[in-house]
Amino acid sequence: MALLQNTVQPYGWGSTTLLANLMGVPPTGTPQAELWMGAHPAAPSRLRRGEAVLPLDQVISESPERELGAATVRRFGPRLPFLLKLLAADAPLSVQVHPDLAQAQAGYARENALGVPLDAPHRNYRDDQHKPEMIVALTPFRGLCGFRSPADCADLLDSLKVPALRPYARTLRTVPEEGALAEVFRALLRPLPGLLDATTQALTATAGPGGAGVDATPDVDAYAAIARAHPGDPGLLSALMLRYVELAPGQALFLWAGVPHAYLSGLGVEIMASSDNVLRCGLTSKHVDVDELIAVVRFSALPTRVLTPRDGGGTGEGVYPAPVDDFRLSRYTVRAGEPPRPLALDAPQIVLCTEGTVVVSSAGEVFSIGAGQSVYLAAGVEAALRGAGTAFRATTGTAGVVG
Repeated sequence: MALLQNTVQPYGWGSTTLLANLMGVPPTGTPQAELWMGAHPAAPSRLRRGEAVLPLDQVISESPERELGAATVRRFGPRLPFLLKLLAADAPLSVQVHPDLAQAQAGYARENALGVPLDAPHRNYRDDQHKPEMIVALTPFRGLCGFRSPADCADLLDSLKVPALRPYARTLRTVPEEGALAEVFRALLRPLPGLLDATTQALTATAGPGGAGVDATPDVDAYAAIARAHPGDPGLLSALMLRYVELAPGQALFLWAGVPHAYLSGLGVEIMASSDNVLRCGLTSKHVDVDELIAVVRFSALPTRVLTPRDGGGTGEGVYPAPVDDFRLSRYTVRAGEPPRPLALDAPQIVLCTEGTVVVSSAGEVFSIGAGQSVYLAAGVEAALRGAGTAFRATTGTAGVVG
């Protein structure tokens, strides 16, 4: 068991206050977008082993079965299969999708064969893994997730009263769902001259005297904020096709491979398969590859399910259901004076405090952690959780109770 030292990623869309406020420290004045907890080689957590402070990926590589357990190594190889994050957004993230496992393996092999360096800015596939993910809101959280139904999307486009959008709305109403979404999405990613400017003007002049007459609903307000944050970016038009979602604290979204999405604002706990494969089509200064993104997108308007935790077996653990075995995320609310909650599993774990103070203890070792701090437990470690606060536990979906 060890206290983790974690890296903050200063991406431009990050909040200057959300992470600092959570951890009770003064803001740095610069964006703090993500706090990474795990063994991803791009920013592995560090922990003390003896007199040395080592990156977690090195610790695991030196003794994978001891750290991960035999079952995890058999299923995923000698690597930690999940990455845990605190995500703090104050501006829209890119419109993006993640590949499934077959797509990631094929794309990774293809770019390797072409000799594209792993750290090249224009590289799409930095590893051969898929990247399902889940976000749990800690504050009110806003995002775009999955396609609107064609009829709903057509209604939105018509409400903007931009003549050049009418043919797309007509296609959405007359062509079967998958074909309509694919045809219009492709077209909006390569817009006709003047369409982006006209749509931006309609969105940023929402409602009011002399305005465009667009109802200032929460979703229209969100699109208008995107237009202001990314002027002239064609990703705005593709974002109009995505479903607007609001999460209350404690609610979650699970995102399959191929589902287009863009987080907009808020603080949350995010967990994903340990991969860095992201395909983007706009709202970013990073590499955009429209053709590859279109090849990966699932053109289906499936309902967006908002998740809440389920009872994890009478131990006070609330488990967020996810249909993958790369990760399992759960939440504990602990109160002073209550019996300790057992944490022993035959898989690696990361325990993250998000509120109050929680105490993780094992065989004479005790770590009292506050919000934003986390502890790593190797497979099979007998540990318990107590204190007064909220903690999230990240492990694999194949984890079993020890004993």
